[in-house]
Amino acid sequence: MKNVFIMDHPLIQHKISLLRKKETGTNEFRRLVEEIAVLIGFEAFRDLPLEDVEVETPIETCMTPMLAGKKLAVVPVLRAGLGMVNGITTLVPSAKIGHIGLYRDPETHEPHEYYCKLPVPIEQRQIVVVDPMLATGGSAVAAVDFIKKHGGKTIKCMFIIAAPEGIERLTKAHPDVQVYVGHLDRELNEAAYICPGLGDAGDRIFGTK
Repeated sequence: MKNVFIMDHPLIQHKISLLRKKETGTNEFRRLVEEIAVLIGFEAFRDLPLEDVEVETPIETCMTPMLAGKKLAVVPVLRAGLGMVNGITTLVPSAKIGHIGLYRDPETHEPHEYYCKLPVPIEQRQIVVVDPMLATGGSAVAAVDFIKKHGGKTIKCMFIIAAPEGIERLTKAHPDVQVYVGHLDRELNEAAYICPGLGDAGDRIFGTK
């Protein structure tokens, strides 16, 4: 599928398997989410633009490539997406951070926005939306909708696990958005949970029920 990148790196697969284990505690779960975000981010940022700048080394002055343009914008979908932010800023410490707050209606499973704050000027930045799980795709579609309404143009989405239903919905709604997924799971169940999944990522990151 165009613009969808499913990771196959052994380290990503191993760490996702550790995430799935129900006995994995909050501290380890949180650390693994950050580590996986670093590894997926490394792949997702292969096409960041560069420009040559003049640098003085201990030996001589040279022209050498550095990231070009406005700083990257990382936009976690609250609240579980917060768990991936430190992983991205490990790679790009200068990244600006926005937030989109969504909650899912327990009956319809559709998202509702309660908060949106983005770095400015958002239209000049490479934007990375992060959320550990892509289930129905409703929250991801809504998040990208909000960003585009605020002027965002160049958008990537990063997920640790995803269901086929979510990928189909997101790519159909936003075919211009690049989607990076750590692992493609089997399906959604009748409660719209990813199977085999890893439970509720937010609860496991923050130690809540």
